[in-house]
Amino acid sequence: MRIEAEQTFTLPFPGSPEAALAFLRDPARALARVRFLKQLQADAAGVRAVLLVQVPMLGEVDLPLHSSLVQLDGSARLEAQPLTDERAWIELWGDGAVQPGDSAGSSALAYHFRFVAHLALPEAEQWGGAAFEKMVQAAARRTLERLTRELPEAIGRSVRDV
Repeated sequence: MRIEAEQTFTLPFPGSPEAALAFLRDPARALARVRFLKQLQADAAGVRAVLLVQVPMLGEVDLPLHSSLVQLDGSARLEAQPLTDERAWIELWGDGAVQPGDSAGSSALAYHFRFVAHLALPEAEQWGGAAFEKMVQAAARRTLERLTRELPEAIGRSVRDV
C-alpha cells in the first residue's frame, strides 16, 4: 500500500541569503519543531527519523524514514533512501531554495516536501481484513495530511528560533 502527501510553501527568513542557505542545509534546525517526527537525527549527510501513526486496534505504529541531504547552489534537497528491510516506512523528499525577501536584508525560504508511506499488510481475504486495511490506510493518510499541514508552522517556529 502506498499513500502520498505533498506540501509547498514559502516562509520569510529574517536574515541574509547566506544565513537562509545555512538554515536550509541544517535539517536538524529546520525540522526540530515538527512534532510528528520522533528520534530525529539530522546532519550534513541527511535525516533519519520515525513518523508515528495511530492505527485503530494496533496503537502507535513507527514508520522510519531516511533521506540523504544534497547541497546545491543556493538550495538543498532531501532524497529518500529506500528502507527495504522494513514492512512499513516513509519516503521523505524535499527541496528548499533561498529567494529574495520582502525587505532589504531579508530572505525567503521556498520549500516543497513529498511524503510517500509504504505499508505492507497481509492480503485481505475476508471483509474483516479489507475493513482493517481501510482503517490502516485512513489512519496513515490522516497522519500524512496532518504532517503536511503542520510543516509550514513547525519550520516557521524553527526560523523564529534563529
